Amino acid sequence: MLTHEAALRFGCFSAVFVVMASWEFVASRRVRTQPRGKRWFLNLAIAALDSLCIRVLFPAAAVGIALVAEQRGWGLFNQVELPRILAIVLSIVLLDLAIYVQHAMFHWIPVLWRLHMVHHSDQDFDLTTGIRFHPIEILLSILIKFAVVVALGAPPEAVVIFAIVLNATSMFNHGNVRIPRAIDRWLRWAVVTPDMHRVHHSVEMDECNSNFGFNLPWWDRVFGTYRAQPRAGHLEMTIGVQQLQQPDPGGLLRLLTMPFTRAR
Repeated sequence: MLTHEAALRFGCFSAVFVVMASWEFVASRRVRTQPRGKRWFLNLAIAALDSLCIRVLFPAAAVGIALVAEQRGWGLFNQVELPRILAIVLSIVLLDLAIYVQHAMFHWIPVLWRLHMVHHSDQDFDLTTGIRFHPIEILLSILIKFAVVVALGAPPEAVVIFAIVLNATSMFNHGNVRIPRAIDRWLRWAVVTPDMHRVHHSVEMDECNSNFGFNLPWWDRVFGTYRAQPRAGHLEMTIGVQQLQQPDPGGLLRLLTMPFTRAR
């Protein structure tokens, strides 16, 4: 797993992308407000730029940090004797909690929100929204993940599994797909569903500042940030950022400069 980590992650990403894109094609939830071709090109372009930045600046990635921490005995799970499988499971759960806290921080701290609103400025909501992040936000997220991995002493296998699952669930919970309400009601106890996360992309700020979870839905319920449904309903709600609603969303340069040129 560790030897072929990059290939494994790319293979899982590609498989989930194809499945979700096909699902959106045959059973979409909302009518698009923007041309799909331009949006997909823009979102995939910024995702490719993110990946390039990570590979250039952090070639070892989080799994490399985990290996170093394991060799040197850094972190909680390298100091406490636990069965390997339990350490892996606990690390995945705690890494997910860290992502929840990080996500909330990017909403509540104004300078971080300027970066994160690039993600929220998408005026449609589909699987490519889940990979649309400003490169500086991605780099900050990597540094936060490094710190959490070292503090936990997370096993390298846990780091790889978590990265694959986070990437897959990000595309899933941003999917413009229909799930029967009865199934969604039960499914959202185990994983963040598209209907649950779509609320988070509302232009209404109280709705936007809710449902921060990406993988596990429990943290929003525990910390009181859970909102079941948008006030306007999923078909009528407006997606995006209130002051950035415009017919032409612009290109890649606009996204990259948005945190430095737009009001928060």
